[in-house]
Amino acid sequence: MTVARRGYRTLVVKVGSSSVTTAGGQPDAALIDRLADEIAERHRVGEETVVVTSGAIAVGWAALGRGEPRPSDPSVLQAVSAVGQHRLMRAWQDGLGRHGLLAGQVLLAPLDFVHRRQYLHARRTLARLLELGVVPVVNENDAVADEEIRFGDNDRLGALVAHLAGAELLVLLTDTPGLFTADPRTESAASLIEEVLEIDHRLEQVAGGPGSDVGSGGMASKLAAARIAVWSGVEAVIADAARPGVLAAAAKGQPGAGTRFRARSRRLPSRKLWIAFALGSAGSLVVDAGARRAVVEEGRSLLPAGVTAVRGSFVAEDAVEIAGPDGRVFAKGLVRLPSARASEWVGRRSGALPDDLAGEVVHRDDLVVLT
Repeated sequence: MTVARRGYRTLVVKVGSSSVTTAGGQPDAALIDRLADEIAERHRVGEETVVVTSGAIAVGWAALGRGEPRPSDPSVLQAVSAVGQHRLMRAWQDGLGRHGLLAGQVLLAPLDFVHRRQYLHARRTLARLLELGVVPVVNENDAVADEEIRFGDNDRLGALVAHLAGAELLVLLTDTPGLFTADPRTESAASLIEEVLEIDHRLEQVAGGPGSDVGSGGMASKLAAARIAVWSGVEAVIADAARPGVLAAAAKGQPGAGTRFRARSRRLPSRKLWIAFALGSAGSLVVDAGARRAVVEEGRSLLPAGVTAVRGSFVAEDAVEIAGPDGRVFAKGLVRLPSARASEWVGRRSGALPDDLAGEVVHRDDLVVLT
């Protein structure tokens, strides 16, 4: 077992909306109480726990007494989240309070992971809460989130929080036992995949869509979160929230406890994690073999001379995917040159560029190799 700082192991437990709420949209007190029991047991054996919880919108919509399907308008969803968040927190505090534990609300926004000062502040806050024996309960700050800059789902948030907290394990709790070889809802022969050493395209094709009306994720979302986790050196487990003793089983590595994803030995820094997995791509660049070799094998920046084609519309500081001559994406980064002026820089040497254009398309500090 990996030992965390100060002799403790840190777990991040993400619970989805479909698990943490009832069919009527109320906080599922029975499930939350049982998870609180398991978190308390983790504390008794010296393991710190951070909870990432969804459900504020579902709970808020139920509290408002609206019977029709929940709205899609972002401003309405933000208001509904403000109604549901404190009700959700109260349920977690009630469950943890039975064991003398305190829940500490932490609302995060994407920019907390992009800007170093905010990132360090968030990390210090989590560390101090854990030092005080408090269980941090994290959610996205939906009530004030910018619709253009948000996590999109709490699976991704859970993976980023695992990196932020220096955790060794991320447990993604959902309403299925893990990732199957096919969709078990339609394929009776589907079997549980117990361990994954590498997330590849075949595995991504296996993952399906959302399994309920109240969640924003699904197995594809959890697979994406597992990828973020393992690239940051954190093991991940997708498991069934309804399974008794699920946290202990995941922490001990019990066979059949879910689908376990082994961590990579090399951790990506938080900013590159954000570029690689959290930012949506505004476009893509196709490069020649020489540029691909310079980026992948030599760790160099991407220069205009190596770009052969530009796809999509983007401005400086947007995220773009980078593909080789075969069309396969092998890297992602923050672009420094706008697509609107591509005819002025594609294929040109840096010294031949107009004075107002940067000499690099993507600087190596803003570039992540994904292969």
